Amino acid sequence: VQLQASGGGLVQAGDSLRLSCVASGRTFSDYVLGWFRQAPGKAREFVAAIKWVSRNTAHTNSLKGRFSISRDNSKNTVYLQMNSLKPEDTAVYYCAGRPFTIVTTPESWDSWGQGTQVTVSS
Repeated sequence: VQLQASGGGLVQAGDSLRLSCVASGRTFSDYVLGWFRQAPGKAREFVAAIKWVSRNTAHTNSLKGRFSISRDNSKNTVYLQMNSLKPEDTAVYYCAGRPFTIVTTPESWDSWGQGTQVTVSS
């Protein structure tokens, strides 16, 4: 699977951004796509994930209410809507894929995009 993430940028605290991840290279009926982020000096952490067919989602508790994952089958694209951004949201955001189930450990995901930088200024 090839994953291409985009949509990052420099924003101010309180702004919104929508990240996109275009997936290609296989059929996705049994697939899960997700978002992780990694801040400087910190471990990569789970943000959200969505099952391609059922649309079942999972979001890390600390970001619920501000971040939301969705997908558009017709475009093979997964989105991460980020609202009320805070400086602590500054990180490289990665799109990832794996078959069947949503898990939160990055080591369990087998496909990764190149990452897109999100910087939130105070």
